[in-house]
Amino acid sequence: MHALKTEHLFSYEATLAPPEVIGPVVEGIRVNFWVTGGVVKGPRITGKLRPEGADFFTLRPDGVGLLNVKAVIETDDGALIDLAYEGIADLGPDAHARFLAGDPPTRLELRTTPRLRSTHPAYADLARRLHVGVGVGQLDTLSVSYDNAHLGWARSHVPRHV
Repeated sequence: MHALKTEHLFSYEATLAPPEVIGPVVEGIRVNFWVTGGVVKGPRITGKLRPEGADFFTLRPDGVGLLNVKAVIETDDGALIDLAYEGIADLGPDAHARFLAGDPPTRLELRTTPRLRSTHPAYADLARRLHVGVGVGQLDTLSVSYDNAHLGWARSHVPRHV
């Protein structure tokens, strides 16, 4: 069996504007959650989420929410990191109908696959790694929080550059 090793890079908490409900479309119910700011803390990245970007969320008819997030991290040392991720939130088979009836869930368990990109030399290597995120969205407080890690290489399997 192959070893699965993770390394915690950072956690963040973000605040959101009230949801912008586009409504039912072919794929499901479309809702935008605009980022108003946030704090990033961790062993690798510390800084803030800039008040720009959003989750362009779709709630499918089967109750699965699809996340599509674009945001920017500004690190304490002045670097900008492009943060983009897709993910899922299983809200239950009746979530679509409940949302249409005006009863959206207040808590969402979130699982994501972030991509991090920066031209800053201290963070350029982040684009070479596969990242995972585990978080919670609280619609009653318009906030999300995540722990983010990258999947590491077993010491004997570190890629060598030719």
